[in-house]
Amino acid sequence: MKKPAPQKPLSENKHLLRWIEKMVELCKPAGLHWVSGTKEEYDRLCAQLVEGGTFQKLNPKLWPGCYYARSDAMDVARVEDRTYICSLSRDGAGPTNNWVNPFEMRKKLRELFNGAMKGRTMYVLPFSMGPVGSPMSQIGVQLTDSPYVVVSMRIMARIGLPVFKEIDKGEKRVVPCLHSVGAPLAPGAKDVPWPCNKEKYIVHFPETREIWSYGSGYGGNALLGKKCFALRIASNMARDEGWMAEHMLILGVESPQGEKTYVAAAFPSACGKTNFAMMIPPKAFSDQGWKIWTVGDDIAWLKPDAEGKLRAINPEYGFFGVAPGTGAKTNPNAMATLAKNSIFTNVALTPEGGVWWEGMTDKPPPRLIDWQGNEWEPGCGRPAAHPNARFTSPASQCPTIDANWEKPDGVPISAIIFGGRRPTTIPLVFQAFNWGSGVYVGATMGSEMTAAAAGTIGKVRRDPMAMLPFCGYHMGEYFRHWITMQKRLSETPRVFHVNWFRKGADGKFIWPGYGENMRVLKWIVDRARGRAVGAETPIGWVPRYADLEWKGLDFDKARFDELQAFDRKAWRAEVIGHEELFLDLHDRLPKEMIYERELLICRM
Repeated sequence: MKKPAPQKPLSENKHLLRWIEKMVELCKPAGLHWVSGTKEEYDRLCAQLVEGGTFQKLNPKLWPGCYYARSDAMDVARVEDRTYICSLSRDGAGPTNNWVNPFEMRKKLRELFNGAMKGRTMYVLPFSMGPVGSPMSQIGVQLTDSPYVVVSMRIMARIGLPVFKEIDKGEKRVVPCLHSVGAPLAPGAKDVPWPCNKEKYIVHFPETREIWSYGSGYGGNALLGKKCFALRIASNMARDEGWMAEHMLILGVESPQGEKTYVAAAFPSACGKTNFAMMIPPKAFSDQGWKIWTVGDDIAWLKPDAEGKLRAINPEYGFFGVAPGTGAKTNPNAMATLAKNSIFTNVALTPEGGVWWEGMTDKPPPRLIDWQGNEWEPGCGRPAAHPNARFTSPASQCPTIDANWEKPDGVPISAIIFGGRRPTTIPLVFQAFNWGSGVYVGATMGSEMTAAAAGTIGKVRRDPMAMLPFCGYHMGEYFRHWITMQKRLSETPRVFHVNWFRKGADGKFIWPGYGENMRVLKWIVDRARGRAVGAETPIGWVPRYADLEWKGLDFDKARFDELQAFDRKAWRAEVIGHEELFLDLHDRLPKEMIYERELLICRM
């Protein structure tokens, strides 16, 4: 491929130009490419990736505009043990994050990045998290030697010329992000399809708002706008500036009368976030005119407006979804979203130039090429797609995308929903008594482990607000920030907890889930709007059987009562379990958390 002529810088911001100059000096790339973000540039880079063997163009009749990538077998997921929060003090990072002295870490990173981009092009990639120019958006610039990252970021964030224009206004702080796959190329050496390094570092410097990532080309390790910026760095910004950066989906519920209510929901992984964000209401509801609209499936930035009402934006521009388990039965809207202009990584290839993964269809195709490039057939004893295989798709292609999803000042949030995967103890749904008890509910949520390792089955892994791997500072301080947010709000959203995964004595799920979750969501919306009743229990308000809409579902009162049962003995064990997390955070745990726990014990 012909080498492009050197480009003129696309920004006049002297601070940005100076930083790039210093990083070029450090990383020593063979060339510099300023990313304009145009379709022509995207197509050219995809063609380059096809030529280099990183991408395979899928059958345009079956999968128009789609590409397939297969990563190195040692670069397939987020690497939590190599992810660091290098705050100035160890206390700043807290006990739930990995910490290294920032001075030592910078020294280490400078050694790793010295000459790391030799033989490669350094791409200058400006990106906006949130609509360009929105008062709720933030800006970053990622320097990367991976064209795969550039094309993926074009789907996941707003990039290119409009962002350079914003940077040149000099009104917003720019978050500098440096990324290298850590595989310099010697002159004349042949590149590999997926360059990466065994040594990996994903490092955040909260005070200086910097991200340095080395050694991985995969997902959130390399697309630095995602978890690194939108959660770990943004959570620090949010604490300092009085807003919230949360691991939450945002959806709108539209009633037959056209009234729209927006809710945000935090679920840990494997708890059905994307399915919930793109839910299809059951026939009895859709026939009446109920609709669900998707604003975002993964991250929400929430900020009080001038009147003190909490509003939210989805800072992302695309979906980076787990492919296995996504199918026409579980999530037809996701399947429609990813049907074109998408990038698939580590799924399986079909002989006719398409893709497949477990859960996409009931019956697997007779022959496939698996995610590692080997022949695969049903019953061979290994998965065709990697369990963390991904699709990267534009959010605008989602059939249920909300008309207001790019509204610069966000959508108003009426309810916040927490949820985990709990086979026992936790009922289908309950509402916290107030904001303080709602923060306690979010802080103590968790999922039961299903791994068959000795002693782990049935143990609850606490994942406060689904933010344990993503909070960029001390978790105790994070709870305090949630509590103090109440002072900034004229009206707090109502807080709920759901559990779709409670099991009966036969070991089977009691609740059918998926679209039927709409029945619970309707009660939540009606409660948030102040027009539904609930019964009081020690843990919060719960619906009675008659308070839910049952039309079109055969679900008797006895099963519902089993689903909602409050077991004092089980809750005693639950409250003792809360203490484990609190012990870890004791030095910074807000006293309100202790009070809420005492109140819960008194009510029991």
